[in-house]
Amino acid sequence: MVNRNKSKKIFLLYTLIALGFLIFLSVMLLTVLKSRDLPSLYTQENSRAERGNIISADGFHLATTKKLYKAVVNTHYIDPQKKELFIELFSIYSGMDSSAVKKKLEKRRGVTVLSYNIPEKQAQYLKKLAYELRRYDVFVERKNPKTGQTTLHGLSIIESGESREYPYGKVLTPIIGYTHKSEDDGYTRIKGVKGLEKKFEAELEARQDASSTGPRDVNSYIILNKKSFTKQGINGLDIKLNIPISLQIKIERMLDEMKQDLDAQQIMIAIMDSHTGDVLTLASSNRFYPKDIKKSDYSSLNSDMIEYSFEPGSVLKTITFSLLLDKGLINPYDLVNGHNGRFRIGRKVITDEHRFDWLSAENVIVHSSNIGIAQLAQKLSGSEFYDGLLRFGFSRQSTNDLVYEKRGSIPHAIKLNNEIYKATASYGYGMHANLMQIIKAYSVFNNSGRMVSPRIIHSFLDEYRREIKIPQEEQPQVIQSATAQRVKKILIKTVNEGTGVKAKTQGLVIGGKTGTAHIVEKGRYVNRYNTVFAGFANDASRNYTIGVVVIEPQKSQFASQTSVPVFKNAVDIMIEEGYLKPNIVK
Repeated sequence: MVNRNKSKKIFLLYTLIALGFLIFLSVMLLTVLKSRDLPSLYTQENSRAERGNIISADGFHLATTKKLYKAVVNTHYIDPQKKELFIELFSIYSGMDSSAVKKKLEKRRGVTVLSYNIPEKQAQYLKKLAYELRRYDVFVERKNPKTGQTTLHGLSIIESGESREYPYGKVLTPIIGYTHKSEDDGYTRIKGVKGLEKKFEAELEARQDASSTGPRDVNSYIILNKKSFTKQGINGLDIKLNIPISLQIKIERMLDEMKQDLDAQQIMIAIMDSHTGDVLTLASSNRFYPKDIKKSDYSSLNSDMIEYSFEPGSVLKTITFSLLLDKGLINPYDLVNGHNGRFRIGRKVITDEHRFDWLSAENVIVHSSNIGIAQLAQKLSGSEFYDGLLRFGFSRQSTNDLVYEKRGSIPHAIKLNNEIYKATASYGYGMHANLMQIIKAYSVFNNSGRMVSPRIIHSFLDEYRREIKIPQEEQPQVIQSATAQRVKKILIKTVNEGTGVKAKTQGLVIGGKTGTAHIVEKGRYVNRYNTVFAGFANDASRNYTIGVVVIEPQKSQFASQTSVPVFKNAVDIMIEEGYLKPNIVK
C-alpha cells in the first residue's frame, strides 16, 4: 500500500515536470514565432542633388540653388530637467530667438517643427548639435505602453527643399527667367518657367540624389565600412554664359537713364560678336526681381528681345537694297527720282520726311528715302523678295537659347508681286520681326555676307568643372562677300553723313541704319512709334553687331534722336570696359 502511494506521488511529480516543460517549450515557440519590431541594425542617409547654376562669362553666379532644411523634435523625449539647456543651445546654433523656440515647444506636444527654412551651413551646425545633445542625455528613452518597446528620438535635421537665389537681383532678367516650386514626395523642387531657366530645364535639373546605407551606431548614425554602400549625388549642369556681368550692369543702368530721358515704355539692346554670334549684352530697361514678382512686373516677364514682334521700319531698307545689289539689279550710283517727297503707287501715296528731287541709289539708304527704296524694290520679283527675306532669317527662329520666340511674319511671295505690298515691305511695313532677328540679319554686313546665330550660352559645366562645349552653327552665305562689303560702306556713310551721324565715334568703324515705324493697334496704325537703330562697331581686331529698339518714346518719334543716342552710349561703355579700342593717333 505504501509502495503504491509512493508510485502515485512519483508519477504525479513526473507529470507535473513534463507539463511544466511542455509549457516552457510552448512559450519559447510562441516567442520565436511571434513577429516583433526589432530595431534595425542598419540605417540610411539621403541627400538631394541640386539644380545647376547660371554663371556669367566673368564667373559670377547669377542664379544658384540654396538647400533648405527643417528642424524637428519630439517634445516627449526632452528631459524636463534639461529643457532650458536645449532651448538655449538650439537658439545659439540656429539663430532663432530663444523665446520663439520656447513658444513652439509649449504650443505643441509631440512632434514639433521648430523651423522650415534653415540654410545649409546652419543645418550642418545643428546636426553636430543633435549628436552632442544625445551624448549628454538631453533626450531620454520612453517606453511605449502598447508595445512595451523603448525608443529614443532626438533632434532631427531634415532636407525640406531648395530655394532658387538670384544674388544680383534684376540683372539680366528676363533673359535668365524665373522658377516656381513643385512638390516631389514632400520635398520642394524648383522648375523653370521662363527664360534660360525654362529653356535648359533638362540640363539644369538635378540628375541623381545621393544616398548611403550601412550599419548604425548607438546614436543611429551610419558607420562607413565595408558593409556600407554609397551612391554619389549628381547635380544639374551649370550654364556658363557669353555675357559678362560687369558690361551687362553698366548697359542696364544706361538704359534705365535713357528710358527716363526719352519717356519711353521700354528700351532694348543686343550686342553680338559679328563673327562668332557670341552675345555680350542682351539688356532691357524693364526688369524684375525673380524672388519677388509683383503684379506690376507681369509686362516685364517676357524676353521681349524675341517675344516682342513689331514692324521694323526703315532698317529693312538695307536688306532690300542688298538683295537688289546682290542680283545686279541696281548700281549704287544709279539715279532715283525723289518726286519732291511725295509719290503715288496705285492707291498708295508714299512720302518722305525730307524732300529730294534726285538722289543716288546708295543715298536712298544714307538719307532713308521711302520713295526711293519703293521704286527700286519693284525690280525684284515677289519670289525673289520673299526668298531673300527668308535667307536673312525673317519669320524664322533667331536663337536656340531662348523659348517662346515670336518669329514675326513676312508677306507671301504672291502678295509681294503686288507693287504696293512690295513697296511697303521694302521699308519695313506689312511685316513683323523681333530685335534678335534684326541683329542676326545685320551681322551679314559685318561678316562678309555670312549670317551668324546669336549665342547666349557659352558651355555647360559638370560636377568636375569639365566644360561641355556647344558646337558652332553653320554660317550660311546670305549674299556675296563683295555685296556685303559694299553695303557695309554705305552703312558707314549713313553714320558719317546721313541719319545716323549721332552714332559717330572717333577711332572706330561705325555703321548703321535708323528705322521708325507706326504701331499697329486693332488693325490700324496709331500715332505712336517704335524706333530702331541697327549697325556695327568695329576696331582693329573686334567686330560687333548692335541693335537698339525704343518702344513708344514720347520725347521724339525719330530714331536719330532716340535709338541712335542709346547705341552711342553703349559703344562708349564698351570702350570704357575694354571691348573696343579706338585707333586714335595723338
